[in-house]
Amino acid sequence: MVGIVIVSHSQKLAEGVKELAEMMANDVHIEAAGGLDEGLLGTSFERVKVAIEDVCGADGAVVLMDMGSAIMTAELAVEECRDEAVRLVDCPIAEGAVLAALAAASGAGLDEVARRAESARDMEKIEKIGKA
Repeated sequence: MVGIVIVSHSQKLAEGVKELAEMMANDVHIEAAGGLDEGLLGTSFERVKVAIEDVCGADGAVVLMDMGSAIMTAELAVEECRDEAVRLVDCPIAEGAVLAALAAASGAGLDEVARRAESARDMEKIEKIGKA
């Protein structure tokens, strides 16, 4: 099964997104890699690298990031692990995590899990009345 890593500047945010995704698909291996020691905001290369190693099995892993240095840190960690079965996914972190978890739980492969997470970029949350 494809694993999922949530990378955020905030450990609380990463854990909250993990909790939300696990609520929808509790058998998927998801790791939260957010914040720094002592609850400080920031991103830790070591936390991200360990999280990727923890979830990346034979089916691979997707990595979702919030912004800025979380993206750069995730890129470095993926480069360091040199595993072609790890994909960085450009998507809204909460919506993408839920869609990725549902896809992974249904047995989808790495490409499909990444594609479904990326589809969150196009989600409309509020129906616009009178849209032209």
